Amino acid sequence: MTNENFADNELLKRLRSRDPEACAQCVQDHSDAIYRLGLRILRDKSEAEDLVQETFLSAFKNIDHFEGRSAIGTWLFRIAYNNALMRLRKSHPEEVSIDEPISEDSEETREIFDFSHLPEDEALQEEVRSRVNMAVDDMPPTLRGTFQLRELEELSTEETARILDVSTDVVKTRLHRARLWLRNKLSDYFAERMNAGIGRQE
Repeated sequence: MTNENFADNELLKRLRSRDPEACAQCVQDHSDAIYRLGLRILRDKSEAEDLVQETFLSAFKNIDHFEGRSAIGTWLFRIAYNNALMRLRKSHPEEVSIDEPISEDSEETREIFDFSHLPEDEALQEEVRSRVNMAVDDMPPTLRGTFQLRELEELSTEETARILDVSTDVVKTRLHRARLWLRNKLSDYFAERMNAGIGRQE
């Protein structure tokens, strides 16, 4: 058993005994990541904050039903993800379906800018981050969730699949679509920045 698994098991025992310090530790360890996931899916700070509270209240209430087959963080992510989607369906029922096909013709019919060739200009970093965040926020909600978990929270494909309650193949498909979405949204922008950089050097 790894030290991480041992620590998780010890925390779970304390949570089941309703240890206040264990609850506080759990909130401290996982609230930021849950907030980031909620903000990415819901695109509303107040809703994301409410989601964090809702997630922990639900988790602590149902802690005796958690068998510990996955990490506590994975379990919390799953609760948060499901609750976020329920909130989204209530407030935005017109949102695109999770697995509705997304056009991928750009990969075949237009040039994809090579992101590795973006000039290393620190003055552009904040603008680039803003552009990327805007593009991610425009994704269908479950692509946003998958991208946040897999790419930004750096969870494994298997962990992400458990959280989303889908197969690893579905995770890979959604991630592929999310990356294509970003390329479609950002290729023109990065190409313009690249050309502007070349123009300044000439």
